Amino acid sequence: MANYQYDESGVLASYFALTFLSLILIPLTLSFLPSRQATTAKNVCNCSECEAKEARMKRAKSRSIFKPQLGVKSLSTIGGWALFAFLCYKVATTELNNKPYDPFEILGLGHGTAEKDIKRHYKKLSLKFHPDKVKLAENQTMEDVEARFVELTKAYKSLTDEEIRNNLEKFGHPDGKQEFSMGLALPTWVVESRNNFWVLGAYGMLFAGLLPMLVGRWWFGSRKMTKDGVLGATAQLAFKNVREDTTPETLIYLLARAWDIEQGSNFKSTASESAIAKLEADIKAIVGDTYGKTAKVPTTQGTVVTRRALALLYAHLLRIQIQDPSLQQEVDLLLPATQTYLGSMLSMALAHNWLACTTNIMQIHAYLAQATLPGSNPLLAYPSVTKEELKLVDGGVAGYIKALEDKHDPRAEMVQRVADKWGHLEVIDPQFKVIGERTVSPGAIVQLVFKLRLNSPTQAPTAPATELTPEERKQEIREEDAFLISKEDTAELLPGLQVPAFVHAPYYPANRKPSWWVMIGDQKMNRVIVPPIRVSDVPYANPSKAPKDYRMYKLQFQAPPQVGVYTFQLAFVSDTFVGEDARMFLPLKVEELAEDDEQDQEDEISEPDEDTLAGQMAAMRGEKVKKSPYHGSDDESSTDGDQSSDSDSSSDSDSD
Repeated sequence: MANYQYDESGVLASYFALTFLSLILIPLTLSFLPSRQATTAKNVCNCSECEAKEARMKRAKSRSIFKPQLGVKSLSTIGGWALFAFLCYKVATTELNNKPYDPFEILGLGHGTAEKDIKRHYKKLSLKFHPDKVKLAENQTMEDVEARFVELTKAYKSLTDEEIRNNLEKFGHPDGKQEFSMGLALPTWVVESRNNFWVLGAYGMLFAGLLPMLVGRWWFGSRKMTKDGVLGATAQLAFKNVREDTTPETLIYLLARAWDIEQGSNFKSTASESAIAKLEADIKAIVGDTYGKTAKVPTTQGTVVTRRALALLYAHLLRIQIQDPSLQQEVDLLLPATQTYLGSMLSMALAHNWLACTTNIMQIHAYLAQATLPGSNPLLAYPSVTKEELKLVDGGVAGYIKALEDKHDPRAEMVQRVADKWGHLEVIDPQFKVIGERTVSPGAIVQLVFKLRLNSPTQAPTAPATELTPEERKQEIREEDAFLISKEDTAELLPGLQVPAFVHAPYYPANRKPSWWVMIGDQKMNRVIVPPIRVSDVPYANPSKAPKDYRMYKLQFQAPPQVGVYTFQLAFVSDTFVGEDARMFLPLKVEELAEDDEQDQEDEISEPDEDTLAGQMAAMRGEKVKKSPYHGSDDESSTDGDQSSDSDSSSDSDSD
């Protein structure tokens, strides 16, 4: 019968703890390593403003011995590895009592030593460790000496005596089969009666206190959050205040209110009242009395946090230098959080299918990314551009660069570098398609297939591609059909094409990777017809890969139930680049299936057999059915028989 023993030495418990710690510490440590995106995706903009931003971000993340900036995660990881090292030291220094019996090790011989050498070596040991020959040392008893000599004799016999060697080879011990014991990885002090109170108390605190508390915090915290990642109060704010005619100014105010609801009690600002008042005065000096006045949202709802957040948002949009470190820290936290708040507002607008309001919410993303006030000149997003210079320049960014070059201004080269990597979207050959059909029928599942690429706004639109050969055209159709029936909304990126990584956004407190919303709407009715999807990794135009320097995307929706021609607006709205939205009108012709198509569909359906229920029903309706092979053969045979009998009768008549 097995004998269960607790871990008196603590080695088994240490092994268990080491295994458990390794499962936690290894993934936790790997999470501190820079991600592949951070190591491979570089900021493609090297203008002076973006370089200053990069330096500022590095300083904010920099750590030193005097400012280690260790959080709970870092301290937990360090403490875990310290405990791991302690347990490893304990395991390495603790002597094991369950080592396999090794007579060679006991005698001090190497494995495989010949029996002759074993006998010679044992004689030397017996002369040295025999109880009659050993002089007792300090703290040594005769029992220890005798036990040592017995152990040497047993090891010697297990290597020289045939019977004992058989026991060793069969059971692993010279004395034969030993008692089987099972070790439990629990230290003995856990089950000692004197520690029952403390052990049971720890279990009670863990399972009756800490675990329910953690589950309760998770449960009640998740109930407060919506699927958009905001509190229910923030979603209620959007529900009450987002309207069909909501303006960008109202949206900015709602962002400040949302920050108050989400973080008002958590973020403690140390900014003085005079710093906020000075910031508000600077804002009013630029925008006038319109600051803070938003449509259908009374400013009396606001609190101190809302007032401060609204001032910080306008200061960012107007590029006003913030001197107070506490205010700068808050704006660095506020701007990334607005992406989540705007997502909740966008869901509210899409629930009502408001086209103009949806577009305004999407455009706020780009305004915040480029720090430009809604309605201002999009060229202000370029580096070192001033309003005074734009008043004297026509022709967009190309005209501005030309004006700088005429004055031999060194800024021309920097603006040109930014323009070369700007997100000017080109939409190629958008088409409505239905899988397996040549036309769009009422209620059919329609795929809007379109191709996108990015070009510099200083470059002329890409010239139409040359006429493809018949073989190239067939290959292109095969690729489009394969993408049409695939489950992916984005086609694979063709080799040799480059996509934007981190683009020009010097005032945004994080690196920015651009994306676009794609939606179908009706401008006359101000309604969103097809909800938007978000696309990214649009490649830059590459003349060496033309005409296939694009990427295909698709948007799926259901065709209208009525026959007719519908003129929809296809809109592409950028979340990063101001003034680079693209819109076009696409007619969708919904028509009934042609007679040829209906006939083709009917021909594809085989005629039922007459023996089946479907065949009997078809025969009753007067439709064609297939003759049963069995009855067909019987009919043929009976007909043949009739013919033969007729011939026989005719021959008899002739004979008569």
